[in-house]
Amino acid sequence: MAGEDDDIPYWVLISVLFSSVPLTAALAMSLHQVAFELYQSGDNEGAVDQPLAHGVVRNARRDAMLGTSGGPMFEAELETERGKAEVRFLLTRQGLALMLQRAEAAPASRSMMN
Repeated sequence: MAGEDDDIPYWVLISVLFSSVPLTAALAMSLHQVAFELYQSGDNEGAVDQPLAHGVVRNARRDAMLGTSGGPMFEAELETERGKAEVRFLLTRQGLALMLQRAEAAPASRSMMN
């Protein structure tokens, strides 16, 4: 995924609790993007559509902890080049804070360009 999140490593944004397949950085960032949109909107599920993986991400509507990292939990069911895959992960509180700061700063920087 190209865009504004490229300078933040995916491991700052998400912590994987379980994955039945190895995750690439691109897939991890796609899962993060869908989950962050679900977190902001309050929706229950969203679609992942990558060249080598597609499926659905569901908001588990609970928090989880992995060591000292905690945050809202999400579950993904994917079809990959390796077959069906399941991923459970959380959005880290640190990553959420960074993304929310960017979201707040974006309208200010856009209005300054006009």
